[in-house]
Amino acid sequence: MLLPIILIFVVAFGTLLLGRYTRSKFFKLITFVPFLLFTYFLSFLINVSDGTHSILFSNEWIPSLGISLDFKVDGLSLLFSLMITGIGTLVYLYASSYLRGHQYLHRFYCYLTLFMGAMLGLVLSDNLITLFVFWELTSISSFFLIGFKNEDEASRKSSLWALSLTGLGGFFLLASFVIIGSLSGTYSIHELLTKSDVLVDSTFYYIIIFFMFAAAFTKSAQFPFHFWLPGAMKAPTPVSAYLHSATMVKAGIYIIARFTPILSDGNVWNMTLMIVGGTTMFFGAFNSIFKTDMKSVLAYSTISALGVLVFLLGMGSDMALYAACTFMLVHALYKAALFLITGIVDHETHTRDLTVLSGLKKVMPIIAFAGIIASFSSAGIPLTFGFISKELIYGATMDDNIWTQGSVIFLTSLAVLTNILLAASGFLVGIKPFFGKLPAKLEKAHMPGFLLWLPPVLLSMASLLFGLLPAIADNTVIKSASQAVRGTFIDMPLEVWHGFSIVLLLSMATIVLGVLLYMVMKPTKGAEVFIEEFDKISSKRLVIFVVQNIKTFAFKYTRIMHNGYLRIYLLFIIVFFIGIVGYKLFADVPLRINTEQLSPIRIYELAVFIMIIVAIFFITYTSSRLTAIAALGVVGYSICLIFVFYGAPDLAMTQFAIDTLTVVLFVLVLFRLPSFLKFSNRKIQIRDAIIATIFGILISLITLQALVYPSDKEVSKFYADSAYTLAKGKNVVNVILVDFRGFDTLIETIVLSIAAIGVYSILKYKTKDGEKTE
Repeated sequence: MLLPIILIFVVAFGTLLLGRYTRSKFFKLITFVPFLLFTYFLSFLINVSDGTHSILFSNEWIPSLGISLDFKVDGLSLLFSLMITGIGTLVYLYASSYLRGHQYLHRFYCYLTLFMGAMLGLVLSDNLITLFVFWELTSISSFFLIGFKNEDEASRKSSLWALSLTGLGGFFLLASFVIIGSLSGTYSIHELLTKSDVLVDSTFYYIIIFFMFAAAFTKSAQFPFHFWLPGAMKAPTPVSAYLHSATMVKAGIYIIARFTPILSDGNVWNMTLMIVGGTTMFFGAFNSIFKTDMKSVLAYSTISALGVLVFLLGMGSDMALYAACTFMLVHALYKAALFLITGIVDHETHTRDLTVLSGLKKVMPIIAFAGIIASFSSAGIPLTFGFISKELIYGATMDDNIWTQGSVIFLTSLAVLTNILLAASGFLVGIKPFFGKLPAKLEKAHMPGFLLWLPPVLLSMASLLFGLLPAIADNTVIKSASQAVRGTFIDMPLEVWHGFSIVLLLSMATIVLGVLLYMVMKPTKGAEVFIEEFDKISSKRLVIFVVQNIKTFAFKYTRIMHNGYLRIYLLFIIVFFIGIVGYKLFADVPLRINTEQLSPIRIYELAVFIMIIVAIFFITYTSSRLTAIAALGVVGYSICLIFVFYGAPDLAMTQFAIDTLTVVLFVLVLFRLPSFLKFSNRKIQIRDAIIATIFGILISLITLQALVYPSDKEVSKFYADSAYTLAKGKNVVNVILVDFRGFDTLIETIVLSIAAIGVYSILKYKTKDGEKTE
């Protein structure tokens, strides 16, 4: 399994590097990549479809940390893998015609392939850290896809919103995974299934689920984080069809479904999902019927559908989980078809405005047929796959064995209202543009090419096929997926006809009321503007307000803490050091200073001390940079003498070399600069003198305190004993720097190199007119 995942990324970067040198026909061949993967995953149906088997592919990565590249194929991951590759195949084929001739087509296919690989890695990963890595890759690759039209400011903003929110969710997901791994002692997902009690009974349980919900809700556009998804419709239609039907937005749904058997406590977990999902599904469906842009309608209906999935997963009953797994596939089929149909309409008429679109059935009969079937599935019309899914949803809300009578009425009413609104919004996109009188300005529209109309037709026919023969989907992926979510076998076969019941009556009422709403609620600009007025109190406004205040705080903080003056940086560092170390020293350490063990000051030591004091005086009060540099060198050389006095000639030579080099370099660089500015503010000088004095006293106290503490020479002894035997070096200091702490030295060297490059860049900087700046 690792090899196919790696090959996907090889193909992605190969397309980026070589795509510009190939003809447009080459990109049609890339469709074979998701198609071959689709057939590859179909081969697992025989072993996985019964729900009793799963296949684990183990690959060690960082075993010392418990991180591995393990991939698991079970019912849930197989359902997602087939949707990702199956719908991906059609999207690839569609995009080869939709974006034909685009100058950045090779970039598009690179981003799309990266995203497909990231999604497959996410749903197949059996290791928490590996799953997180692929989760972040989906956010990054979707950022490039949403912002593909990078010349458009709206596209750039939309991609940044999507990346910001999903990236924030990724941070919370990592925190959740780290806590789970720490408590359970494993990052393996299949091992966590046996450690559910450890996590649920932990005092960190609510923190874990809070972090996980934050990740899932931002990724799957749950209220109040939903607003990034409509903005993401600025992406090309193939991207919208792929990301918002079967892949990216369902990543959060996958996380919830995968961890339901591990983290569900039957109370807080389920109630949170029901509340958030129920709010989202009604909010999205209600807003969808007021939109006049076909993509906007689909965006809000997608938000609603994601809310339905979260709502069902929160209910947690056998029928609810079975309905959730069924609706995942139902929604992927009809929503991808409607998105692709929207792209065709836009491609041929250059508009998606529902107030002007009508009568296109005369020029696009095949597209109209696909739109009707897809919208029928969205509305739950009998003989479509959506009808079966809708009946399962109603059956789950009306389960008297789980819910009280009041809960049954409320949950069922909410589901019915949502489905009525979704039916009307589906008709708006799948039927409204094709029926009625064809406007004169749209008469030039014509039937698109084969590669454009075939994908939506196939998706619509799949909705019809699974509606007529639901056992095909049930016995292959639905049953095994529901078992993976539930943790136990669910015996609930999908059937076209369940007999006369209250569920059937509700389904018929939903259809009738949905049709009536569609006929009464004509899309108008006035209604859309009226609804958009409520955006002033929306969650997006709140997030924007918070972001603006964070930026204001960051600006003020930067002006104070990072104002460009080195002396201020040093001042803050020293004050912070004094506060932290001083508090720790006086609060927790009993001060003991034994002056009797101190040796008397010798005359030459006193002379060196006086030299240092005089040099510091010159450094502080001189107005000449060269004088300050020379005095700084005197301080350095005086320290060299101290090293010599106390038997450390190697340190003395090192210090001598460094100080000599420093003085020379400073002279070469700074001798052209003007004199120091004289301080006119006496208070600043007094402030700095007080801080410097306190700092010096603190360091002196620490030094004197260290003399009376018994020293632990275990580390020193190890270095002394091992320097030659392990590193073959006789100079212990050099061995420590080069071998035992070689990475520290390497990183320090890298930092110095980066700093040198930065200084060189500043020195070589040129203004726009080509003149060097000083």
